[in-house]
Amino acid sequence: MEVSLATMQAVQCAQWGSPAELRVVEIARPEPAAGEVRIRVAAAGVNFPDALIVQRKYQVQPALPFVPGTEVAGTVDAVGEGVRGVSAGERVMAFTGLGGFAQYVCAPATQVVGLPPSIDDEVAAAFTLTYATAHHALIDRAQLKSSQTLLVLGAGGGVGLAAVEIGKLIGARVLAAASTDEKLAAARAQGADVLINYSSVDLRETIRTLTEGRGVDVIVDPVGGDMTETALRSIAWRGRLLVVGFASGDIPPIPANLLLLKGASAVGVFWGEFARREPAANGLVLQALSGWLAQGRLRPLVSRRVGLAEVPQVLEDLLARRVIGKVVVRPQ
Repeated sequence: MEVSLATMQAVQCAQWGSPAELRVVEIARPEPAAGEVRIRVAAAGVNFPDALIVQRKYQVQPALPFVPGTEVAGTVDAVGEGVRGVSAGERVMAFTGLGGFAQYVCAPATQVVGLPPSIDDEVAAAFTLTYATAHHALIDRAQLKSSQTLLVLGAGGGVGLAAVEIGKLIGARVLAAASTDEKLAAARAQGADVLINYSSVDLRETIRTLTEGRGVDVIVDPVGGDMTETALRSIAWRGRLLVVGFASGDIPPIPANLLLLKGASAVGVFWGEFARREPAANGLVLQALSGWLAQGRLRPLVSRRVGLAEVPQVLEDLLARRVIGKVVVRPQ
């Protein structure tokens, strides 16, 4: 498909439903509004909310038609009125919320972070949402300490692997739990101390043995379903259950008596809303994360690279929990 200078290719959601109904179309190239920059997208990260939003199952419900895609890396090619500190020609990564699965996207300048030459586009595109979510969860919401034990459910996914890495960076003992040995191998490569395949062993009994009956201090749960209560029954006194998402497709009821008996807390983690409501605090999060990334202390796992036409299948794979780490879209 030949695209004019005033148009671009993008993955468009024209009706609510399965990701299989998404189509690559030619649409007008966006123009940056005041306070925005336009980015020529080199790579876009694929995330679980991208699959939910096209089904109308996410907290955000944009007007139809829209272009999904929450995070990108690329080069600024235009700036809107009032933008300071970001210039055309600068390489950046950005959280866009929408619009990322396209050749161009506009983003608020406040959500844009410059990229040093040492960080390539694919790594940057795979970084923002999962690592900012894990940072917000572990450091802000849970206040995880180096002396504590962290249990990561869904440890082979994007958020799970980011939580493993940041947990280890903090100095905690990290128990990585996932449904396959292949996913656990990825968690091991990211620094997990202990691997638990909850498809083949009893999660609660395994944790009891590993912690000598004490339980885990913090649980990162992006999975939901039956696994939530099982993990909660393994929480330590004053433990924190971090409710991140529901990759299993089921939103679990949380037995309040378990929180009472352990003096424990169930804590919601919604990084996108945190970024919107507390932009200054979120800016510090992004600054810390980008510093760790530049220093090589964080290493996002990019497991696949696809074009725009393959986005529907990738989102289906994400819903079926067949993805390890992050998939990156190359829209050019």
